[in-house]
Amino acid sequence: MKPRDGVRATSGPGRAGEEAQLAAARQHLPSGSDPPSSAMPPAADLGRALAIITGASRGFGRALARDVSRSVRPGSALVLVARSGEELRALQAELVGLKVEVVVADVGLTSGLEDVLTRSKQVFTEDMDHLVLFNNAASLGDVSRYTKDFTDMAVVDSYLSLNVSSALCLTARVLQAFPQSPGLRRTVVNVSSLCAQQPFPSWVLYCTGKAARDMTFRVLAEEEPDLRVLSYAPGPLDTSMQVEARTKTADPNLKRSCSDLLVQGQLLSCEASCSKLMKVLLEDSFTSGAHVDVFDV
Repeated sequence: MKPRDGVRATSGPGRAGEEAQLAAARQHLPSGSDPPSSAMPPAADLGRALAIITGASRGFGRALARDVSRSVRPGSALVLVARSGEELRALQAELVGLKVEVVVADVGLTSGLEDVLTRSKQVFTEDMDHLVLFNNAASLGDVSRYTKDFTDMAVVDSYLSLNVSSALCLTARVLQAFPQSPGLRRTVVNVSSLCAQQPFPSWVLYCTGKAARDMTFRVLAEEEPDLRVLSYAPGPLDTSMQVEARTKTADPNLKRSCSDLLVQGQLLSCEASCSKLMKVLLEDSFTSGAHVDVFDV
């Protein structure tokens, strides 16, 4: 099993294999994944917000923190979570002009979740009108083996604890700590992948985790009609997770397709994908619980 801190702050090789295996992958997405059109103009910003971002030290999470910092009003606060304190503090120093709290924590542990909640409650103020939780922390898992090779339950349980249980439990704790109230919008974003919807040989852990997370947030959307819930697939990103995918993937065809994305210049920058996510959030026309792909924005 790959150590947890290998690439956990990135999230997004999900479309890599599909680009090569399916010539028209986007056509296979459920029709409900496309955000509906809306006559309402997009909001200018996210409001005076408390934004919690896990996996914020690198990759997509780091780019997301920068975008969010530019999309909130004065008086907002960002809570940035990751295991790497040095990288988090460097990012904190960049984001001038608003309150930025750093939480060095492992969200796969109960103590880590408690640290996130404690700090979030400390920085929340009554004049904040938007709570936004970005569940971004994730790992690719061991892609060097096939499904039949995973006989050790401890290995599987460890992966699911970080990639599924932590997102569910953190979301539940945040929603309990900041219940629905007049004047407070609440939004939960799950950083997903096409792997939540398509199978990829030798990526059984990643596909299973992403699919489970998507369903978790679909259920949440059904249960909480006042909550805005989005699963966003950021596409094949130029991150350390992509490096791991194209060097360690067991399936030869999938491994080749990951390498082809790099050679053919088809990897997306985290910044480009983040801008699409912010567009979706500001337009706010998606169906709550929907899975929205970067290529459909």
